[in-house]
Amino acid sequence: MDTGSTGFMLLCAAFVFFMTPGLSLFYGGLVRRKNVINTMFASTFTIGTGMVMWVLFGYSLSFGTDHGGIIGSLEWLGLNGVSLSEPYAEGGQIPNMVFCIFQMMFAVITPALITGSIAGRMKFRSLFVFVIFWTLLIYYPMAHMVWGTGGFLKEIGSIDFAGGNVVHITSGISALVLCILLKKRCDLGEANYRMHNIPMIALGAFILLFGWFGFNAGSALAANGLAAHAFITTAVSAASGMLSWMLCDMIANHKPTFVGACTGLVAGLVGITPGAGYVPVWAAIVIGLTTSPICFFMISKVKEKLGYDDALDAFGCHGVGGIWGGICTGIFAQTSINPDARWNGLLFGDVQLFGVQLLSIVISIAIAIVGTLVCFGLTRLVSGDIRVSQSEERLGLDRTQHSESAYPSFNGLD
Repeated sequence: MDTGSTGFMLLCAAFVFFMTPGLSLFYGGLVRRKNVINTMFASTFTIGTGMVMWVLFGYSLSFGTDHGGIIGSLEWLGLNGVSLSEPYAEGGQIPNMVFCIFQMMFAVITPALITGSIAGRMKFRSLFVFVIFWTLLIYYPMAHMVWGTGGFLKEIGSIDFAGGNVVHITSGISALVLCILLKKRCDLGEANYRMHNIPMIALGAFILLFGWFGFNAGSALAANGLAAHAFITTAVSAASGMLSWMLCDMIANHKPTFVGACTGLVAGLVGITPGAGYVPVWAAIVIGLTTSPICFFMISKVKEKLGYDDALDAFGCHGVGGIWGGICTGIFAQTSINPDARWNGLLFGDVQLFGVQLLSIVISIAIAIVGTLVCFGLTRLVSGDIRVSQSEERLGLDRTQHSESAYPSFNGLD
């Protein structure tokens, strides 16, 4: 065991935890005043469900002894037997418990990403039940398949440094399916859906950036050169994503927007996540520069054309950005940077990794679609009607779901 790496990983775990409150600010600023509390609460109750489930059985199912390449065992129920002195895997520098703590924060924020797609129209109790089912049926198996010893996607050679498949593709695709199942907001296209607090959006985005350094650099699982490499690729991809989104705003609207710059920052972070510890630094710039225009096009053109109501663009940013990031990892990865990659990327003459990356993305999308449909059906059985009534939606979910108001003395236009 290495005490420096142990301290580094505990700090990274705290960074990743801080991303969930940051996400709540980011999402909360994007919605109307009458839905601020509900939206922020939807992004943060996973702190409760995610941590308790992880300790009871989530860690064991995700990283316990392999069963069929799909799921772990129940050997670590209640974290019984999770060592404070022995590593999770052979050759590791941190105790099993520290690895468990770090991974727990991923399990907290991932389902929270989904909530942006259904803002303003889903009953809170139904969302609560849905997230429990989703975490159990989708997140734990995906975490095991991608990162667990003996996991199917890991065994075929797929690489995902910090959660392109596990975090962004699964949550983004599930967000798309869920918003389609719930249908559009009742007054979409009629009412003014202006975001209510741009400084809150910016604060949330910058907290996400801060936490993302722990998210990606910590995925090296040691305080070493690979962690430094993941840190710098994360930084430059985020910066490039911000710049290219500003350019898209200039081309489309003739003015850069602060919200657009913040969104581009997040898109760049999403794009680099699967390849942060595999691709050269210059490739991270390319990834950031290309992820934002793709997400911009999906959000500004494709969503309107297809007519789905992804309220805060969880799919447009996380789903699309995660897919593109996984593809780019198959193009730019180098074994000289991280020998965990069995082959070099397509740009360096190998085709195996690129093919495996495409296969893993397709499998992740399929699992997310089927799993979300199952979770939606189970949620209806448990909680009944999932969507709020039109009168509740028009009044606002802060009052109808929580009997609270973010701005009780404000007499505005909502």
